[in-house]
Amino acid sequence: MIYGCLVPLKIARQTMMIDGRPSRAIGINGTVPGPLIRLREGQNVRLNVINDLDEDSSIHWHGLLVPMQFDGVPGISFPGIKPRSKFVYEFPIKQAGTYWYHSHSGMQEQLGHYGPIVIDPAGTDPVGFDREHVIVLSDHSQMSPEAIFRKMKLMPGYFNYQKQTLSGLLAGKNQSLDQRVMWGGMRMDPTDISDANGSTYNFLVNGHGPQDNWTALFKPGERVRLRIINASSMTTFNVRIPGLKLTIVQADGQNVRPVTVDEFQIGVAETYDAVVEPTDDRAYTFVGEAVDRSGMARATLAPRAGMAAEVPPLRKRPLATMKDMGMGGMGSMGGMSGMDMSGSGGRHGLADGAMAGMDMGKKDVATPGMARDDKMQGMSMSGMDMKMRDFSNAPKIEKNPGVQTVAMSPVDRTSEPGQVLENVGHRVLVYRDLMALARNPDVRAPTRSLDIHLTGNMERFMWSFDGVKMSDTMEPFPFIEGERVRVTLINDTMMAHPIHLHGHFFELVTGHGEHSPRKHTVIVQPGGKVSWDLTADAVGDWAFHCHLLYHMMAGMMRVVCVRPRGEAA
Repeated sequence: MIYGCLVPLKIARQTMMIDGRPSRAIGINGTVPGPLIRLREGQNVRLNVINDLDEDSSIHWHGLLVPMQFDGVPGISFPGIKPRSKFVYEFPIKQAGTYWYHSHSGMQEQLGHYGPIVIDPAGTDPVGFDREHVIVLSDHSQMSPEAIFRKMKLMPGYFNYQKQTLSGLLAGKNQSLDQRVMWGGMRMDPTDISDANGSTYNFLVNGHGPQDNWTALFKPGERVRLRIINASSMTTFNVRIPGLKLTIVQADGQNVRPVTVDEFQIGVAETYDAVVEPTDDRAYTFVGEAVDRSGMARATLAPRAGMAAEVPPLRKRPLATMKDMGMGGMGSMGGMSGMDMSGSGGRHGLADGAMAGMDMGKKDVATPGMARDDKMQGMSMSGMDMKMRDFSNAPKIEKNPGVQTVAMSPVDRTSEPGQVLENVGHRVLVYRDLMALARNPDVRAPTRSLDIHLTGNMERFMWSFDGVKMSDTMEPFPFIEGERVRVTLINDTMMAHPIHLHGHFFELVTGHGEHSPRKHTVIVQPGGKVSWDLTADAVGDWAFHCHLLYHMMAGMMRVVCVRPRGEAA
């Protein structure tokens, strides 16, 4: 842990041990994650960063409100830190909460170039606790990030070892033949939940693998604050501690009204603070299950070192649904909205065989039980495929091979618990549960709106905003200093995207008015949309991107430009 106003940080290659196995890494001050930087609201900080690599590097202070030149994004806010050189970041600390830092150069983040930040409030902390632990979740591979990226580009689903099999079909598992033919006709795979998963990744807690059993200590009866950071490159985690309730008290460093749940989903680059109150003299397992259930990060909460609790098995492999395909709002489609293609029934599902009888080749045959309206009457799979790339649904999107689908009827999914958590049998946090503890600093109504589509082609591993990759445009998303804008993110793809805006917080539009939750990163669920209100109060050029590392590298990144008020357009 590093305290104080002058913080030395050295970026260098190193070896880290994961479950007893050595792995190549990039660390800071010799550790992965890098050291905890502890600051106090109101102080000024100087961070002396030394790049001991043979390549350029950088540090971005994720979620911190800093002057643009110290935001740490090469090519946008500064040139980067050259090999064997140093750069001094200097800025005032304007906030409190749980944050983190990471490289914005190449794919160094995947190798371990990240670390936690805790900023104590200038006054009394509204969260009462007896003890705290910082928990940094991440993913790490023996394979180089360059090799991972290359395999994703060359072969879609390369790392997906959970695909449906012929033996599963013959055993009647998950989907009928008709359902599988339907997905195949649309050139999509319902098991494609994550691009990279447990087939290549170790899932870590504070740099430790599941067998390492990283342990956080407590005394029975204490209020224990867990500062949970998702510093992974590609993994959404579903977090729970069997036997303990989790009271969420902070999201993305911002205090929220306490809400008690059994589980929550944390996207890449999000942070959540949770308070737990273990009363028994026993160990508990901290579970960070990968969203596709291909593996887990695991740790232990215990009264004494060396203790362990039962580790729950991975839950059943999930499958994408029709709602994930952007059909969630098509209520006229005879119940097709939210259809669970796994046939598992449940809250969003239909019974097995709901798609049985669909003729994949005849245009004059509709699905039994489906409303025979103009939209769907006689639709074949070729017709369905055509409808799923209908640019009239979003005329602003660039028409190019990088756009595989355009959501037919995207819906706001902020009242849902996150992909694959609909039917787990206990309470899961949803974005609409979050309410800011204090009144928002700006409660003006927006004066204009902006829709931004999240687009991609999963077969070619191409990702973009509005069909335009970062490398293909110099045009930013323009804002004027001080203006209030409602931004709606529309996910036209079948994958969830954690979207991050640098230099600002925004308020999620979830019906809580002056107490809307303030965040810097939000998961936009597949086939879903999210709206937030932004006060463009930081002049300059700011990165805006999907925080799935390889999606950002493949093009899902743009620049938000905030111009001074009165400056000519």
